[in-house]
Amino acid sequence: MITPISRKPSPKEDLPNNRRSRGRAGCLFHAIGAGKDQLHLTGIATDPHANPASVCQEIYRQLAQSLSEHRMEIVHERVFGSLGFHPTFLDVRRRVLGDTGQPITYVQGRPCWGEGFAGIQVQAVRPAQPVGGVWTIQDHGIPCGRAWKRNEATFLLLQNLHGIGRRAGAKENRARQAGRMLKRANELLVAQGATYHDVARTWIYLDGILDWYDEFNRVRNLKYAQFGLLSAPASHEGGRPLPPPASTGIEGANPLGAHCVMDLLAVTGPPGVRPAITRMSNTKQKDAFCYGAAFSRGVCIQESDVTQIQISGTAAIDEEGKSLFPGDITAQINRTLDNIEALMAQVDGGLNDISGATVFLKRIEDVPRYRQVAARRGLTHLPAVVVLADVCRAELLFELDAMAVIPH
Repeated sequence: MITPISRKPSPKEDLPNNRRSRGRAGCLFHAIGAGKDQLHLTGIATDPHANPASVCQEIYRQLAQSLSEHRMEIVHERVFGSLGFHPTFLDVRRRVLGDTGQPITYVQGRPCWGEGFAGIQVQAVRPAQPVGGVWTIQDHGIPCGRAWKRNEATFLLLQNLHGIGRRAGAKENRARQAGRMLKRANELLVAQGATYHDVARTWIYLDGILDWYDEFNRVRNLKYAQFGLLSAPASHEGGRPLPPPASTGIEGANPLGAHCVMDLLAVTGPPGVRPAITRMSNTKQKDAFCYGAAFSRGVCIQESDVTQIQISGTAAIDEEGKSLFPGDITAQINRTLDNIEALMAQVDGGLNDISGATVFLKRIEDVPRYRQVAARRGLTHLPAVVVLADVCRAELLFELDAMAVIPH
């Protein structure tokens, strides 16, 4: 059960409970607080005629300024752009931030005009202590995640996980790669003193999703059953099955050449310290795990000073699990936003509480229609990176995933 949230006005001078947006040099940059020591940062390329390297540099310059101003460190960094832009991105980031040695997830999410750089999604935190408050997780000497302490709980963010076999290479069977990716994630969690039961959220990007999404779901269901998520472990209250994490499953190739990559958020800590984490259903949508896709519609993470909602990838799917409005992009966008509003209403929130989002459009010609719908619904300044990508069903033209913040 989700506890009602007491909402109070926040002091304007205190960014961590407010929002700041800046538009410069072909981009928008949003900085939104999530409690006194966390930021959700979104950089969006807006000008199809601007030099993508210059836009990327301006976004990272503003990111560096925000990190310095608030004494924060990056704990999650996702970048969306064409695969061909990846080398340029690495060069730009290195010049602005230096060689940080931190993991980065680069996803082929092409910008609205087709090629180049689309934007970034970053989560940053202020370390609870000067030394050791945030640390990098490594797998055989390769950075694969970040971890940090907050309110005595431990947060783990694994990034860019894949299942490429050391001998088989990138061309190995897709299902085997997916299974190895999930197995690797569980092993890394165990090494950090956690298990898959502590996972609140995953982001999964599949190359050629329409060719093998059903196959991927079979593999994920099998692994989750092995992890005790789709069965009834004795440790779970009442002996009921533990619902799966919130998740995004979307089209997205990667520079590694892997069939799929995954980011993952887990939260752990002793009783009384670990935040209350609730897997959420949606009155306007059938639970995805009831029709074979093992994820919850959202996850609510309630801490003493802030509640964060992880909103799974959401599309125009109804209470029976059926796709709605085939071919009608306007109706699909509106139904998707209605679905998210219904989810957020459970915590007395709404679309304007979204602190970072990714909009996925299947067709380039639908970008103006999305802009029109967003404007009509008062979402012109939504902190969302808009990319071109296939959704998990051929008839679906639109999907949105997000994080939302409700300060106490």
